[in-house]
Amino acid sequence: MKRSELSEFELEEEGFKLRLSRQTGETQIIQAAPYAAPMAAAPAAAPSAAALAPAAPVEEVGISVVKSPMVGTFYSSASPESPAFVKVGGKIGSDTIVCIIEAMKVMNEIQAEISGTVTEILVEDGDAVEYGQPLFKVKTA
Repeated sequence: MKRSELSEFELEEEGFKLRLSRQTGETQIIQAAPYAAPMAAAPAAAPSAAALAPAAPVEEVGISVVKSPMVGTFYSSASPESPAFVKVGGKIGSDTIVCIIEAMKVMNEIQAEISGTVTEILVEDGDAVEYGQPLFKVKTA
């Protein structure tokens, strides 16, 4: 605090509050304790459960989704010069490599694990993907 000439610092995060104050050249912890977030007043008319729930994705009959098995960076081909592993309209088998996901500098080949025809590619080359994120839609037989 001395180097940046701060005289006071306060931080609040989920369930935690920290306040530092510098007086007479010394740094003192004024308050560092868990706290309960203030509760919001109850609304006059509670909304229905359907209004509170996020819209569930619409299940398409005969369409399955290939999901990311890990967090990483999505690549549609082995290298920028190579053709994509799969394209919309392409047929795939359960052992077909559909993409590469890079995680911690390791290139992981991802297999479809389902058979059918690719109807949609849901991510772009170079996108960051999360565990369980849908990557491809596949029309199954």
